[in-house]
Amino acid sequence: MTKDSQGHKARIEYLRVENYRALRHVEFKNITPMTALLGPNGSGKSTVFDVFAFLSECFESGLRRAWDRRGRAKELKSRGGEGPLVIEIKYREPSYPLITYHLAVDERKGSPVVVEEWLQWRRGRHGKPFRFLDYREGQGRAASGEQPDEQDTRKEIPLKSPDLIAVNALGQFAEHPRVAALRDFITGWYVSYFSVDETRGQPEAGPQERLSRTGDNVANVIQYLAEQHPDRLERIFNVLRARVPRVERVLAEAMPDGRLLLQIKDAPFDNPVLAKFASDGTLKMLAYLVLLYDPDPPPFVGIEEPENFLHPRLLPELAEECRAASERSQLLVTTHSPFFVNALAAEEVRVLYRDEQGYTQAVRAADIPGVPEFMAAGASLGHLWMEGRFGVGDPLVRSGAPAKQGKAK
Repeated sequence: MTKDSQGHKARIEYLRVENYRALRHVEFKNITPMTALLGPNGSGKSTVFDVFAFLSECFESGLRRAWDRRGRAKELKSRGGEGPLVIEIKYREPSYPLITYHLAVDERKGSPVVVEEWLQWRRGRHGKPFRFLDYREGQGRAASGEQPDEQDTRKEIPLKSPDLIAVNALGQFAEHPRVAALRDFITGWYVSYFSVDETRGQPEAGPQERLSRTGDNVANVIQYLAEQHPDRLERIFNVLRARVPRVERVLAEAMPDGRLLLQIKDAPFDNPVLAKFASDGTLKMLAYLVLLYDPDPPPFVGIEEPENFLHPRLLPELAEECRAASERSQLLVTTHSPFFVNALAAEEVRVLYRDEQGYTQAVRAADIPGVPEFMAAGASLGHLWMEGRFGVGDPLVRSGAPAKQGKAK
């Protein structure tokens, strides 16, 4: 995973999506280290979230599986849209120029095909964009080396199948370090599908470094932290005690049958409570803290609706925990909570809505007329949203272009 000596990792600065369900054509420019998506049900928040999950799954288990899991082209491509599904990201590795990754996928006879895939960057302020990887339907070429440029030879390297992703294939070879860096970057993403019920299970004992996407191994991660990073685990407990009254400690105990038992110790009681009897909110806060305080955090973290099961007064503090974590991981959060949004800056919030054609549109809260003025006058972003000051993202109002707002007084 690409990072510099200070531990800074690659960051996404731009996202463009075409023909992905309701995302007929959506752009996100100047993406911040922490980004929150707002909008009514059905506005496209979960679809944007799924774009990252789809790309991550393509690299982990292959395009075909990720494509089939989402219902193939019939369910995945935009209604009425023409051309391939396109995902394009611009990201910056430490000490390197901005890199653009473009992936276009279509379907032929029920099978996905990578119709276009390329990687390019611009060496120097006035340099021309140079594609050091360029593939179509399994055929293409790539330049090797740490800093490939136009003088380097781009070698023809055919793939076995047109549904293979070139970055995933070539990124396994040391001669393509920039391609490998992107592969490591994407395979390192954590896109959460957290389930409280999953945390109540009794997994097989054994330490695990990274929380799973459902959270079913939280006991294993606590076991790992207790053995390898006790100071980090104590920090998690300190924060948990501050957020959830009376919680004293969390224990992960190995049972004789090889299972791992997660227990919550409440003060002043002597005997801990089994996790399956603990509150949903306690378990969810525990899982989030384990994720956000990961000693070797993922470069990108996606969390859907963190407000579920949590007391509203905990949400501004959770937002601050997320912001602190965004110094080490890039965060994307979907939310319906004004309390969470109150802790955010207008530049960190994207408001999603459906246009008259039914496609998702997005606007930065900072670009909505009137919002910067209200914020400068001391207003909270979540309250402005609930008062309808955004002009979009209100489930009770038919969404269109952002309405003009008066200046704050």
